[in-house]
Amino acid sequence: MANRRAHRAGLFGATALACVLACALPTAPAFAQTVADLAPSVPEGAQMLLEADTLVYDNDASTVTAVGGVQIDYAGNRLVAQRVTYDRKTSRLVASGNVEVVNSDGTKIFSQEIDITDDFADGFVNTLRLETVDKTYFAAESAKREGGFLTTFNNGVYTACEPCEQKPDKAPIWRVKAQKIIWNGQKKTVRFENSNFEFFGFPIAFLPAFEIADPTVKRKSGFLMPGVSYKSELGVGVSIPYYFALSPTYDLTVKGTGYTRQGFLGEAEWRQRFNNGEYSLKMAGIYQMNPDKFDANTVDRGPAGDENKLRGMVGTKGHFDLNPRWAFGWNILAQTDKNFSRTYGINGFSDSTHRSEVYLTGLNDRNYFDLRAMRFQVQEEALDSDPNARADKQPWVLPSLDYAYIPDTPLAGGELSFDLNARVIQRSDLDTTVYDPTLSPTVHGIEGTSSRITAEAEWKRTIITDGGLLVTPLLAFRADGSYVDASAASLTAINDMANDSRINVADDVRSSLFRYMATLGLELRWPVLFSSTSSTHVLEPMAQIFARPSESHISALGIPNEDAQSFVFDAASLFERDKFSGYDRMEGGTRANLGLRYSGSFNNGWTTNALVGQSYHLAGDNSFAAPDLVNAGAYSGLETDTSDYVALAGIASPNGFSASVSGRFDERTFDVRRAEMKIGLDARPIAVSARYAFIEAQPLYGFATDRHEVTLGATARFNDEWRVFGSGTYDIKGDLLVKNGLGFAYDDECFTYMMSYAESRDHNKPDDVSRTVGFNISFRTLGDFGNATSSF
Repeated sequence: MANRRAHRAGLFGATALACVLACALPTAPAFAQTVADLAPSVPEGAQMLLEADTLVYDNDASTVTAVGGVQIDYAGNRLVAQRVTYDRKTSRLVASGNVEVVNSDGTKIFSQEIDITDDFADGFVNTLRLETVDKTYFAAESAKREGGFLTTFNNGVYTACEPCEQKPDKAPIWRVKAQKIIWNGQKKTVRFENSNFEFFGFPIAFLPAFEIADPTVKRKSGFLMPGVSYKSELGVGVSIPYYFALSPTYDLTVKGTGYTRQGFLGEAEWRQRFNNGEYSLKMAGIYQMNPDKFDANTVDRGPAGDENKLRGMVGTKGHFDLNPRWAFGWNILAQTDKNFSRTYGINGFSDSTHRSEVYLTGLNDRNYFDLRAMRFQVQEEALDSDPNARADKQPWVLPSLDYAYIPDTPLAGGELSFDLNARVIQRSDLDTTVYDPTLSPTVHGIEGTSSRITAEAEWKRTIITDGGLLVTPLLAFRADGSYVDASAASLTAINDMANDSRINVADDVRSSLFRYMATLGLELRWPVLFSSTSSTHVLEPMAQIFARPSESHISALGIPNEDAQSFVFDAASLFERDKFSGYDRMEGGTRANLGLRYSGSFNNGWTTNALVGQSYHLAGDNSFAAPDLVNAGAYSGLETDTSDYVALAGIASPNGFSASVSGRFDERTFDVRRAEMKIGLDARPIAVSARYAFIEAQPLYGFATDRHEVTLGATARFNDEWRVFGSGTYDIKGDLLVKNGLGFAYDDECFTYMMSYAESRDHNKPDDVSRTVGFNISFRTLGDFGNATSSF
């Protein structure tokens, strides 16, 4: 009988409320008007649908009672209960028995009894629990809802921590208990009165009154969580930010930080968003009370007799998509001195080297375009008068252009590609470095203007023979045009290098220069597959030959080298056609590259890979044996006709273990010139990594002795939330612990805590230890407290 009633209720659920209104509510038009007044967001003409096992009509009392599996749907709201009574006289619904109300926004209310108006706008609840769509939770002895937007919780509790399924009565990690919690759905605020903040069930702070944004609100004006920091020169800093949500498209954040040693730092950041992009503008400034707290002869303190007190910055960033293919943007920093933003940790502008730039980029199918103007800003403590200062020696790049194009249509069955690169560099100070007092300075950048344009075309085609041999012929042609306007100081420095008998080259500095390089290449690869029931292996011999004329002006120092100053010859670059790292140098002469590549995979999930090879200079002048203004080819392993051997090997397992080793070995003695070994294991609860690096002495680069360095890191998890971590780097040759650190953290869905401690040491001042402490506490929906790092 019960099933029959339930089936009947299901069939007529869509019209159940119509029957109620027809029999018990003869004044339906007036009722509809009342709903519209109390809940204007409800669509006009919205109907209420009712499902229940049994309907009981009492015309004398003007009530309709639904009993058993009751569900009422109205304008996106839903009420589920064991029993619901509707009173025509008061237009109220009284629901009882495991009541659940789901509002149209996804908010859920749980109680044993709810007294609510028929439009779900007003009501009263005893002993309830409320869950929002953003997984925040309210509970109270009683609650009252008025006007469809104002909910008052009496003796309430608020948290963003999900209840424990095994122990629902267990106190969450954090919660706020308040005598009264007022949730204003119109203003989108939650106000707490006479509240206690509890942590793991223990009260730690009493707050007479405070207000936060509605958990559903992503942007709302108000104070953000404060921050605290410490740095020996600045003292203790306490930051209080305030956020202005001025409109849906723009906002403003202001922050004041009081430092016990340097005074008040003010910051302001304006952000504005558009349909196709956004930009921001940040300003900061301080009047330093005690510049003498900084080290002498630093920018932060100022030169003797002229203390650096008034300091500030202006920075702006922006990015706009002009259309689906083109984008325009910028990142610009201007400050009173070169180290302000780094000293005070201005977010977004505190890197040791900031690149101010304006750019235009385009990407469409197989076309790429990038045009930008750049200024490299080194943020350092050294005064400009310090010979080791780097800031004023950095160039302006006005501009740099890169363009690449690959036609869709094959040419003679192969792929044709075009590349264009151009740059103009202007430097106001000569950039030289003396690595060895017995040698002339190395000229990293000339004082004056240097410009270059490079155009290159390449064609290649891969042909697969019947025996599986892959044959790839290649043709390439490159042309450069350059202009140099060097100062007298630059010419003198270049002359000094040329006059050094150990370099033995001319100082052929030309104001303009044209050079070219034609390449005819051939690559052969023959992958051979070996397989068994439990593994597969691929062995691939490889050979390349590139026939080219010698690099132009290779016996002179007249060509500035700005973008090809260093490179690493290893297994990864063995088969590169031009192994220089930039366009200012071009590899010339005929060269062959030989190697053997291997890869294997096993049914148990293990994989392996390896590569070994060597390069041979066959004819013409060896570009890597010719010195330039920065000695780019020195110690490369390519400066001899037969290069050093390069090799790598690696393994990986499905359980998180991996290991690799790579190195470069002398072509005659097999002595190790460069090596790196890595081992890692990521298998919860333990993750471990180790790295060893060795680099042979490079006096011309400022490294007079061999370098041996070991880095270790580990993370251990006690459970899904708690973890500890640590790392350290040790210089074996210098017997110095370069840096080390230790920390622990807690992470879950509603709370995050991190604490770390680190030390670092400089090779030149091994007894001068820099210590940093970082901590951060984050309460979901309430905010963050702490800092990223604090130095002392």
